[in-house]
Amino acid sequence: MTRDTVPETTDGLYDVAVIGAGPGGLSAALNLVRARRRTIVLDGNRPRNAATFHSHGFITRDGVSPLELRGLAREELKEYPNYEYHQTMVASVAQTDEGFLVATKGPGFTTTEFRARTIVIATGVSELMPALPTLRAFYGTSIHSCIECDGYEERDKAIAILGDTDDLAERAILASQWSSDVIVFAGATGGVTDDEESELAARGIRVDRRTVVDVVGDRTGLTGILLDDGETVARDAAFVRPIYEPRLGYLESLGLVRAGDGYLAVDAEGRTSLTGVYAAGDSASPGPRQLIVAAGQGARVASALNRDLLSVRPAVTVTG
Repeated sequence: MTRDTVPETTDGLYDVAVIGAGPGGLSAALNLVRARRRTIVLDGNRPRNAATFHSHGFITRDGVSPLELRGLAREELKEYPNYEYHQTMVASVAQTDEGFLVATKGPGFTTTEFRARTIVIATGVSELMPALPTLRAFYGTSIHSCIECDGYEERDKAIAILGDTDDLAERAILASQWSSDVIVFAGATGGVTDDEESELAARGIRVDRRTVVDVVGDRTGLTGILLDDGETVARDAAFVRPIYEPRLGYLESLGLVRAGDGYLAVDAEGRTSLTGVYAAGDSASPGPRQLIVAAGQGARVASALNRDLLSVRPAVTVTG
């Protein structure tokens, strides 16, 4: 278990345990330590965007790598006396009379427990990609998942839209803002209806219903999409639609209400259905997966949590 060398609490009880050190969790932590809340951050150091070399749209940090952004945030946090960080995997969270008990698994399956009055869930999502053998070789360079994040860098290129979800037409229309050469590879029974195909055609966007078997490329990046009939359709960039799954298995004992899509149900300020538990970033929001959005949600959660700790609040009604 890796730990930043900062003073620990005297009684072992933290005001807040932030689980997850992405932009949502770190933003929440920064605002909480500035509110003089004793805050511990627990993170397994397995970020979803580890393959991404450059992130975009984050004011003053446009083009920085997500890993560098995390590092900069942690360095800032180390300047505050009420902050502590442990690199470790959270195994479970249980409710106690004083708040919550967070159990972690370190090297050699050693268990460490931390006590906190409140919890911020910021563990984000995992990505299930289309089963294309070579996709990962270009993911983060010329294949991306976030059009809003990387569309500008792929402007005016020949773009492919890949995936198995039912929102490919919407994503293709969005991508057409950056390129007039967009092809949706929807497969024979893929997520583009006949009506959507007609709308796309009216916008100059082509739908290819052959089955994609792989992507191809070279040192310069993606060069094409390989189809089941052997043809390779030339493409310079692609946007893939992963299936996202929130990382929430360790919270099972808390019985938190989920929204219909499986994410944590929260109110407007990130409160979950259980008093003392909050969620920031992708754990609660299936919207645009931009770092700056997650960071903003983290700041909003920190503000609500700090105010809540100043008074006794009834349980918040949150429905799925």
